[in-house]
Amino acid sequence: MTLAIAAQQPAEPKPKLSTVGRFLRYFAPYRQELPIALLLVAIGATTQAIGPLLIGWAIDNLILAGNLSGLLWMLAALTVIYFVGIWAIRGQIWRMGGIVQKLLGQLRQDIFDKIQSLPVSFFDRSEAGDLMSRLLNDVNTVNQAFGLTIPQVLGQTFSLVGIIIAMLAINVQLGLLSNLVVPLMIFTTGFFSRWARGRFRVTRQTIGDLSAKLEEDIGSVKEAQAFNRTQLNIEEFDSLNAANRKANVQAVAVTAAFLPSIDFLNTLATAGVMAYGGYLAVTGVMTVGTVTAFLLYVQQFFRPIQILSQFYTQAQSALAGLDRIFLLLDEPATLQDAPNAAEMPPIDGEVRFESVGFGYTPNQRVLKNVSLYAHPGQMIALVGPTGAGKSTIINLIMRFYDVSEGAVKIDGIDVRDVTQASLRRQIGIVLQDNLLFSGTVAENIAFGAPNATQAEIEAAAQAANVHEFVTSLPQGYSTRLGERGAPLSQGQRQLVSIARAVLIDPRILVLDEATSSIDTRTEGLVQDAIATLLKNRTSFVIAHRLSTVTQADQVLVIQQGEIVEQGTHAELMAEGGIYANLYALQLGTAD
Repeated sequence: MTLAIAAQQPAEPKPKLSTVGRFLRYFAPYRQELPIALLLVAIGATTQAIGPLLIGWAIDNLILAGNLSGLLWMLAALTVIYFVGIWAIRGQIWRMGGIVQKLLGQLRQDIFDKIQSLPVSFFDRSEAGDLMSRLLNDVNTVNQAFGLTIPQVLGQTFSLVGIIIAMLAINVQLGLLSNLVVPLMIFTTGFFSRWARGRFRVTRQTIGDLSAKLEEDIGSVKEAQAFNRTQLNIEEFDSLNAANRKANVQAVAVTAAFLPSIDFLNTLATAGVMAYGGYLAVTGVMTVGTVTAFLLYVQQFFRPIQILSQFYTQAQSALAGLDRIFLLLDEPATLQDAPNAAEMPPIDGEVRFESVGFGYTPNQRVLKNVSLYAHPGQMIALVGPTGAGKSTIINLIMRFYDVSEGAVKIDGIDVRDVTQASLRRQIGIVLQDNLLFSGTVAENIAFGAPNATQAEIEAAAQAANVHEFVTSLPQGYSTRLGERGAPLSQGQRQLVSIARAVLIDPRILVLDEATSSIDTRTEGLVQDAIATLLKNRTSFVIAHRLSTVTQADQVLVIQQGEIVEQGTHAELMAEGGIYANLYALQLGTAD
């Protein structure tokens, strides 16, 4: 099933702006640091360019002339020059490396900030593993390509310019001969880069698919074993892994073909310089020292070209990763605060749906002309079959989605006219399967109120009937929980979640079958905690066990996105309609 979904995914659109241009913008905050780094780059390049010239001069004027003392002075000068060059190269790597690491840190932060700000609808169609791959794998690929090589590439670029100037200054003909292969190198690099970019983009996509599959299967090991699906999961993972392996092999094949091509052009140019330079030396047109210096320059000339060529190929993988990163950063925030959105004032808890229509997709309506009214402090029960639209009503109250038609108002204020944060700050939610996080019990209770005091946390725990249990743990409220709240039971996790809701003191409360999937003994504690939580709060309770909502002020029966029955438990039982039949079936009293 996972493979079929992956195969059906449409090709990702291209980023709106140039990937390279977007990446270069991240250097903007470091404008003051860059000149120092570039100065060090220039110093390092100059020391490399001046060395062969001095060596050639020393051969002609000191070695061949038998000037030993002058040669010693020249060796001392070269030592100082190369020492300065080493110091400059070290400094440029340290400074540029630091800038790039800060830049990548900001890139990771931007990705995480974007993920946190995207609407719930985005995650309905996205896989967590693929998002993690963009944050970790794709950024790591950028780090590998640019983290340490950018300082080296800058240094080699400056060195190349200095070497070309020195070669042309020594002998224009030899200089031009050496540069004859440059157009061929540019053509070769361009050819392979276009080939490589597509291959590396496939590798980034396949590692994203692999990460998504891995995250999904690790989180569902128990279910896979229970349904005897482990072998099928292994086969599906093996198929995705093979696709990733194939993509990487194809990408490596590009590099394997590219580097020998550059080496061949390097050897060709060196042979030409040696032949023509040797001829000039034999005929007396050029001295031996000058030819030697030129050969040293030729070797230095192709070293930067080789490094730049290798970097250019390696950068294709990084650019493919940046493509995916910027596509995520360009993802439109379809659910945004209005430009003039105000802070939601303290609410009483009046909730009104006015002819609300909504669909998760344009062609399929989930809610149709839904109108309801909840007085402050009322308990509203939502009942009906799975997929009827109960959770959608909750999503619209929380403004996880915006209505397609009509309006949702709290205390007479359209939820679209206030900031999402100020709205949700006054709404609490307890789900059927609440997620606890790795951390202490106290941190989990204070998840929605991180600045809460220990006394406030303990008071919330007492109201939720979980204080006694927590104090029995080895480190009490400082006991650290594992992933998803392990090793707490379902009921204990539910009580901690109720304490979390108590702590933020919401005026509107959402309960999504909060007493299901727990043992009978714990259910009594949860019911008592919920009763405390419901006092003086408007509440919306999604219930499948109708016996838990007999005291509701209103029971709304939802079918196919419409409210088909509405009233108190007693009123609906008296009507003898859908609700009465459902209730009788659950109690086993239906005819």
